[in-house]
Amino acid sequence: MKYLIYSIFTLAFISCSKDDNNTKTVYNIWSGEKIEFVKNGDSDPTLEANQDRITPSVAITRDNSGGEIYNIELELTSAKSISPLGTEWAIGAVSNISNLSFQTFRNAVGNPKNVVGKGLVMHIIEEDIYLSVEFKSWGQSKNGGFSYERSTEN
Repeated sequence: MKYLIYSIFTLAFISCSKDDNNTKTVYNIWSGEKIEFVKNGDSDPTLEANQDRITPSVAITRDNSGGEIYNIELELTSAKSISPLGTEWAIGAVSNISNLSFQTFRNAVGNPKNVVGKGLVMHIIEEDIYLSVEFKSWGQSKNGGFSYERSTEN
């Protein structure tokens, strides 16, 4: 009988402790100084100088044939519907993070050339880091150029 009462109490405690909204309440947000990353058109994306090496799992670059940005740590080239792997994106600001809807880059921004000047939040999945990103340029003519400003670690 003692074990039955203990089991019922434990089950009741766990049930009452459950977060029914299943929402995340603690975020690792990088809100340090902003830096600008620039990849010039026609520059070699395989060279570290042409990659934004954000964490050990994420280094953002873009091929010279145009297309999406991609994570050279996990991909050899971009794939329109999933790149950059290891990240998810939302239009908005980290100050409103709990209300943002994160998706693949392409699903979040639509046509990448229209992303210039919009506030975005990038979630680096492996390290569970959130940072602000604002694209400053998106090269046309399939030269692979782009630039953005992003927040850094606190």
